[in-house]
Amino acid sequence: MLAEMNSALKERHVADYLSRLTQRPIQIEQIVELGGGSEGAAALKGFGYGRPLRITYLDDGQRKEVVLRRVNRNGFGREYASDRTGEVWRDFHTFNHLPRHVRAEDMVMMDEDGRLQSIAQAQELLLLTNYAPGRPYAEDLVRIGEEGSCNPLDVERAKSLAAYLADIHAVKHDDPLLWRRRLRDLVGNGEGIMGLTDSYPADESVIAAADLQAIEEAANRRRWQLKPLAHRLSQVHGDFHPFNILFVEEADFILLDRSRGMWGEPADDVSCLVINYLFFSLQQDGRLTGPFEELYTTFWETYLNHNADEEMLSVIAPWFAWRALVLASPQWYPTLTDDTRHKLFNFARGVMADTRFNWQEINLYLS
Repeated sequence: MLAEMNSALKERHVADYLSRLTQRPIQIEQIVELGGGSEGAAALKGFGYGRPLRITYLDDGQRKEVVLRRVNRNGFGREYASDRTGEVWRDFHTFNHLPRHVRAEDMVMMDEDGRLQSIAQAQELLLLTNYAPGRPYAEDLVRIGEEGSCNPLDVERAKSLAAYLADIHAVKHDDPLLWRRRLRDLVGNGEGIMGLTDSYPADESVIAAADLQAIEEAANRRRWQLKPLAHRLSQVHGDFHPFNILFVEEADFILLDRSRGMWGEPADDVSCLVINYLFFSLQQDGRLTGPFEELYTTFWETYLNHNADEEMLSVIAPWFAWRALVLASPQWYPTLTDDTRHKLFNFARGVMADTRFNWQEINLYLS
């Protein structure tokens, strides 16, 4: 990731950029590290670690000064390159709207070679991807629910998904700062548990506000228990649900919409998928049974045979609670019956109250 690198900024890069900005040749007089006292090459090196640079230059005989600022990575909401990009974007679009505030002159991109480019005219960032053929896995689950049975290919697909997750989760990453951030996002992010509980209407009839608050508080208690477990930080997809999995043919699939970064907790991916076997079965039979129980069991047995992560069963609860809040949401799934939603809330409360998830007896969490 280019934005994570300490790119080698050089004086000529600064001069080239300012010449393009002013549309005429400029001459650098001095580059000084603000707050550190370093000058020249030492200041440029220090810039890689987040210290602002005071740049003095001559423009058509006039002496001018600007400050080049870089947001440093830290544990206060700036762990990801996207956090730091977002902060620069916000500063550029807000500084000049407050009286007496220092002016923001440009929004600057630095590439992997240290070259500087203006992106001040950008109004929005867009993403271009290739087109992925295939049919969402959700269509398989709908068919299985309607037919009341699964075929051998359905079983092979569950095995394929489990083996894939076990393989990617075997890749670990040492970054305690990022581990704590991922736990914090699970509980407090707008896409996490608090964002979901905030999305429920104040007059929600199926679950009381006090019960939603209790789920939040239980999740935060779990967060404190999980904080020492940074060794679990692994390669993840981050949103491994049936609409992001496209089967091309047989058990071959392609994925969409990886979310929330490269590294996280494996239980995030596992819970995201297996709760859907429960979800589709609840709508048919009010419990996990029949073909969905077969796929659920196949998945767990395959995953644990490939990756003997027994510790996951002790940490998975808050991720299950989060996904249950999504599936029970009147915004995301407005046509669900109250009975199904009740059972999803019971499941969330039940797994959060248990110290170790008993995957073989999942129906016990529904009552």
